[in-house]
Amino acid sequence: MTSCPAAIIDARRVAGSGAPITVVDPSTEEVIAQIPEAEDALVDRAVGSARAAFDRGDWRCMSVEQRQAALRACADAIDAAADRIADVECANTGIPYAQVRNGQVVRAAGNFRFFADYIGQMAGELYEQDPNYLTYVRREPVGVAALISPWNSPLALGSMKVASAIAFGNSCVLKPAEQDPLGLTLLVETIQAALPEGVVNLLNGFGASVGDRLVRHPGIDCVSFTGGTRTGRLIMSAAGANLKPSVMELGGKSANIIFDDADFDAALDGALIGIFTNNGQQCLAGSRVLVQRGIYKQFVEAFVARANRVRVGNPRDAATEIGPLATRQHYEHVRSFVPATGDTGARIIAGGGRAKGFERGFYFQPTIAEVDSNDHRLCQDEIFGPFAALMPFDSDEDAYRIANESRFGLVGYAWSRDIERIMAAQERISAGTIWCNTPMFRDLRAPFGGFRDSGVGAEGGRAAEAFYTRQKAVSIPRRPLTLRKMGA
Repeated sequence: MTSCPAAIIDARRVAGSGAPITVVDPSTEEVIAQIPEAEDALVDRAVGSARAAFDRGDWRCMSVEQRQAALRACADAIDAAADRIADVECANTGIPYAQVRNGQVVRAAGNFRFFADYIGQMAGELYEQDPNYLTYVRREPVGVAALISPWNSPLALGSMKVASAIAFGNSCVLKPAEQDPLGLTLLVETIQAALPEGVVNLLNGFGASVGDRLVRHPGIDCVSFTGGTRTGRLIMSAAGANLKPSVMELGGKSANIIFDDADFDAALDGALIGIFTNNGQQCLAGSRVLVQRGIYKQFVEAFVARANRVRVGNPRDAATEIGPLATRQHYEHVRSFVPATGDTGARIIAGGGRAKGFERGFYFQPTIAEVDSNDHRLCQDEIFGPFAALMPFDSDEDAYRIANESRFGLVGYAWSRDIERIMAAQERISAGTIWCNTPMFRDLRAPFGGFRDSGVGAEGGRAAEAFYTRQKAVSIPRRPLTLRKMGA
C-alpha cells in the first residue's frame, strides 16, 4: 500500500481523519492506497497557510531573480525524483510508463522552467501622453489560488497550474482528482524544499466535498479548473457567486479533418496519435475523424489495420502503447457508447469491448466506428477513451460545417499539402487551438483554452499572467502641481 497524506500544509504531511478514499491500480484492480479525505478543518488550515504565506510576503516580494531560482530548483527536484514519480503515477493512472516518464514528468519540470523564463521577460506599460503626468501599470499577484486538476493527465496539467500560479507571486491550494492523487501528491512534496512554507499546499478529497468547500472558501481569490464541462459549470457558478475570477479548461469533441491532398502517411500517423495517446483519455483528442470521400475507403482500411495492431498491455511493459482506462466507472462509461445491435446510424469496424487476454484491469480495445451523421451521439458526446468516429465528407465547406456542428470547441486538426487550404481551415474551424499537419503540439507561450462548452479563459504564458495578476494604474506628476485651494 502506498502512503499518501490527506493534505500537505506548511510543507508537512497531514494524515487527516476524513472518510477513506480508495485508490485502485487500474491494471490489476488492486487497492494501492487508502487516503483519509481532508476534513473541513484541513481545508481551512490549507487556505489559511496559503493566505499567511501570501501576507508574509517572503514569496510575492522576492525579486524576480530569486523567484526564478526557486522555480528552477523545483524543476531540478522533479528531475531528481523523476523515476519515483513516474512509477507512482503509472501505478495510479494506468498510463504507459514510457509516456509518463518521458512525457508527463518531463513536462512537469518543464512547466516550472518555462514560467521561470517567462517572468524574466515580462514587460510593463507606461503612458506619458499627458505632459504633466506619468502613468504606469503594475501587475500584482491576485492572492490565493484554488487549483483543481483532472484525473486524465495529473502531472502535466496539475504542475502547469501550480507553476503558473506561483510564478507571479501567488500562493495556492491544489486539489488533485480523487481517482489518481498519488503522483501529484508526491510531486508537491518533492518541490517543498525549494519554496517558502505555505506557498504550495495540497488537499486530497472528493470534488463534491473538498473541492466545493475550497472553491467557496472566503480565503480563495481565484479558481482554475480542468475537467468535465458539467463540473466546470458548477465550479464557475460557485466561484462567480463570490465574484472570484475563474478559468475553465473543459471537454472536447474535436474534428480531425483529412483532405484528399494530405500527406497520407503523416495524416494516418497523426490520426492514430490524436485519438489513442494517453489511453485515449484526452480532452484534445481528435475523436471525430473526417476524411474526404476520394480517399475515405483507403484511409479507413489503413486506419483499422493500424488500430488493430496497437499494443494494449501492462503499462509497465515498454512495448505497451495503450494501458487500462483509469477507473471501472470510466470503463463502463466508454463501453456504453458501443452502438446497440439495432443502431443503424453507426457500425463498429474495430474493437468495441474488453481487450483480449485481460480478465482483470480496465483494458478497452482501440475502437473505431463509422457514423452516418454528425448528429449521432458518437459525434456529439465526449467519450474520453480510445474510441474514434469516422465520417466521409465531400467539399471543404462540408468539412467545416461538420467540424463546427458541436457544442465543444477546444481544438481542431487539418491535414493538407495546400497552404491555401490550410490557411482557410485554420480560419474556418471554430476552436481555441488549431493543429495543422501535426497531431498535437503545445507552445506554452500560446494560450490554450476552448470555445463554447470547452471552457472559459485560457492557460499559457500571457494568458496566465493576465489571470494570476491584477492591474494597478499609478499616476505621478512630472513636476509640482498648483492645486485649487478648496475652502481657502
